[in-house]
Amino acid sequence: GSLTAPLRDRFGAIYRMEYYDSAALKEILTRSARILKVPADIGGIEEIAGRARGTPRIVNRLLKRVRDYAQVKADGVIIRDVAKAALDTLEVDQIGLDSTDRNLLLAIIQKFGGGPVGLDTLAASTSEDTETIEDVYEPYLLQLGFIARTPRGRIAMQAAYEHLGLTPPGGGNGTGVGGKSLWTTT
Repeated sequence: GSLTAPLRDRFGAIYRMEYYDSAALKEILTRSARILKVPADIGGIEEIAGRARGTPRIVNRLLKRVRDYAQVKADGVIIRDVAKAALDTLEVDQIGLDSTDRNLLLAIIQKFGGGPVGLDTLAASTSEDTETIEDVYEPYLLQLGFIARTPRGRIAMQAAYEHLGLTPPGGGNGTGVGGKSLWTTT
């Protein structure tokens, strides 16, 4: 994204990074658990992999936190129930959203009626840096279809409402507060 088109064109091949699938994450987790000498069963591995946002560094970070939890609260073995309890304690939900992700979504939904809301306003209302929101949190929320960037700002999509157990304004038909379309630029 930060390279100019002429510079990018000089490379022989251009690749796009994709999120890792569950099978690849489980393989990474199994290897990392072996290196860390942490006993883990397939249920524990699956639980961690499912909450890792498709990213190896996140899966390894979560493994270390679950290991710590298992050593203190359980018998040191990572099984599904132990992994679930550890990740719930860390406030990482079933699809990998953490408390900051949920705070961003709830700010858009509850403070700004589902949006649109500008990035600076969103950052100020959540005490997050604009670059952190753009670089760390938005990509995954966009990938999940939980938010959209429109000419007027960020909006929460129906999938975000459903995930949070909330009812979208206008029944999720693309209208915001007052029935105004979220997709027009007027």
